Amino acid sequence: MLALFGFGSLLALVAFHTFLAGVATRFFRLRLSTSWGSILYTALLTPALLLVSTLVFTGALGVGTGINVGSPTILLALLIGLPLALGVAIDYLYVPSPEEYELPDTR
Repeated sequence: MLALFGFGSLLALVAFHTFLAGVATRFFRLRLSTSWGSILYTALLTPALLLVSTLVFTGALGVGTGINVGSPTILLALLIGLPLALGVAIDYLYVPSPEEYELPDTR
């Protein structure tokens, strides 16, 4: 039962990290005026955000500790690499770019 809870909490953490990566990517795309700036910030700051979140959740809170994934490298790939790839893909492929929005006139 403990292993099932550990697996479920690990999946929840992957889903939360995917959400964080998508929101961070979207934030950088909206706030930065150049496309290279948003790509650079997404590639550098989003993994750092996910690493801090991983350290907080797995270290201090003990989320996902009931399951053995093999090695710390696999765990980092599962908690940082996969959500980063999914979050960026969701934002770039399924959410319209900021230039496609039709904003109303404000007078």
